[in-house]
Amino acid sequence: MRFKAFSLLETASVFLVSSSSSEPSLLSDSSSSELFSETPVPEATNVVQNQPTSKSDSEVSENSSEEEESDSSDGSDDEEETKKTDAVSRREKALNRIQKRREAAEKNKNPEILRAPVVCVLGHVDTGKTKILDKLRRTHVQDGEAGGITQQIGATNVPIEAIREQSKMVIGFQDMQLKIPGLLIIDTPGHESFSNLRSRGSSLCDIAILVVDIMHGLEPQTIESLNLLKAKKTPFVVALNKIDRLYDWISNPRKDVKDLIKSQGKNTQLEFQDRAKLVITQLAEQSMNAAVYYENPDPRSYVSMVPTSAATGDGMGNLMALIVELTQTALAKRLMYSDELQATVLEVKAIPGYGTTVDVILINGTLHESDTIVLAGTDGPIVTQIRSLLLPQPMKELRVKNTYTEPKEVRAAQGVKITAKELEKAIAGLNLLVADHPDEVEICKEEVAHELKSALGRIKLQDRGVYVQASTLGSLEALLEFLKTSEIPYANIRIGPVVKKDVMKASTMLEHNDQYAVILAFDVKIERDAQEMADSVGVKIFQADIIYHLFDSFMKYRDELKAKKREEFKDVAVFPCKLRILPQFIFNTRDPIVVGVVVESGIVKEGTPLCVPSKEFVNIGIVTNIEVNHKPIETARKGQEVCIKISPTPGDSPKLYGRHFDHTDLLVSKISRESIDACKEYFRDDLQKPDWQLMVELKKLFQIL
Repeated sequence: MRFKAFSLLETASVFLVSSSSSEPSLLSDSSSSELFSETPVPEATNVVQNQPTSKSDSEVSENSSEEEESDSSDGSDDEEETKKTDAVSRREKALNRIQKRREAAEKNKNPEILRAPVVCVLGHVDTGKTKILDKLRRTHVQDGEAGGITQQIGATNVPIEAIREQSKMVIGFQDMQLKIPGLLIIDTPGHESFSNLRSRGSSLCDIAILVVDIMHGLEPQTIESLNLLKAKKTPFVVALNKIDRLYDWISNPRKDVKDLIKSQGKNTQLEFQDRAKLVITQLAEQSMNAAVYYENPDPRSYVSMVPTSAATGDGMGNLMALIVELTQTALAKRLMYSDELQATVLEVKAIPGYGTTVDVILINGTLHESDTIVLAGTDGPIVTQIRSLLLPQPMKELRVKNTYTEPKEVRAAQGVKITAKELEKAIAGLNLLVADHPDEVEICKEEVAHELKSALGRIKLQDRGVYVQASTLGSLEALLEFLKTSEIPYANIRIGPVVKKDVMKASTMLEHNDQYAVILAFDVKIERDAQEMADSVGVKIFQADIIYHLFDSFMKYRDELKAKKREEFKDVAVFPCKLRILPQFIFNTRDPIVVGVVVESGIVKEGTPLCVPSKEFVNIGIVTNIEVNHKPIETARKGQEVCIKISPTPGDSPKLYGRHFDHTDLLVSKISRESIDACKEYFRDDLQKPDWQLMVELKKLFQIL
């Protein structure tokens, strides 16, 4: 927590804090007593004025009332001062206590006592992330025993004995001294859970596995994951997965993968080297040095790549061994166990029989039953008591109806489910704090509120755009990142279910651009009254639990809306064009005029009104038909020779070729301010750069502002 920052501002901020707490507001009372201490209270003077006494009596009574008033105000001032100093000292005590706890925790850190590192798995769709997770988790299950692996909430704890067993084929691993108690592997692969694992802006993920399909190399999502890891400065290893797809690959999971590659046929080895080199080159393009782990010249500056096959199990032992080796050497300082609590809410879930629960990744410290916890909520910080801590049963007892054990305390690093009251509005992706004493609750609430505010404050909003809602901070960021790359602007964001207030905010876009009068609800519920209100005011709500589905629904709606608007404005939008009449092709001189023309510039379409600038901008009619070789076409571009039919403008007298204009005159489309706006809004893609240049030229010709 940011407690050092309080030291300078303690005295100044205490009044604001106490006024927001359940105690009476000190700030308003003290200021009012100071303001009125010099003057008598209005009621007292009124009483005096109304009494029919002599002048001297009234003076006496006034003086006495003044003295009484000043005495009482002095007394209330003293009381206020005492209250203030009490609040200040209480807060100072709490801050000092927290600071001492932090210092003690820092002092007690021991490089020999390490916690389990948190491992995340990232990568493109279909690279085998889930398969790798399954392989990492189910180390021992196929032998019919649980092997000490406990399946946890949002995370799996793989004990060091199981890792030692799975990595026994790795040369040199059995002789290594293992300091870490195991690995805490985050179950849900992907961006969101990685983004949710945050602590004061930096990631709680200690090391990541970036899964790359050796047959496909780096793919768009792989690069996104890579950028995420670089932004959070998270160390990672690359799992070069699907090596079993290499030509003529002979599998043997009980062999060290380095020896396994050497034992393959010559062509298989060559293909492996070529594909590995390609991935190294692609990583170099992303400013990352990489090398196959057994050829790595410097593990601190080069990313290690481990050839794996999640399907056959080849190289999985090497992957485990490498992660253990890297974490307990390069990350030993970071992994030292601390008593200072560090926990992040990963998910908020409703579980039958338990109500709403939160899944927490406990990185450091210990959680106890009946601890007072403070966590972020959609309507402000939530203060509640832990009712019970839930851990699943060991694997072989999963058939038992009561699937959870309820320990009295849980020590880091663990994934744990917490049941408590009032968790319905909790937000995942932010820290969970514990207030050891009642006077620490306010400090914890400030910290949690500040963290949420700063996380949302970093998101840049547009003036016009869609309204975005998500269930967690991580999923909100993942969705916003996706919208950003898809060039969809967002004007408002919120975490939590869609309520009427959200619909009202989204409806403001109806005035500006109705395609953005939309709520994208990602993995959240929509309240019934909010849906009814949206239907009545014309706000569209899209709901999905997969980002791509949400995006597809919105794009489909946007295209439908655009098509509808294009149909509505097709007669308003006038495309710019200049036409030269071909004198040898005059087929009809009046009502309708049928002539052959060459398009000198721009684009002519059906419905274009034409005029003659050289003859005082006389309107000659509207193009109702365009033909080439007796075949009708909708538009004609620069250089095309076409036959056009010009019908009189409704309400105008028909114009005559030869009298009102002839082949020496240039015909141009008659544009207006409305037609330019309609073209910009709904037909921008139909016009090319030269067409827009002609539009500017005609705009000057018609003197349009």
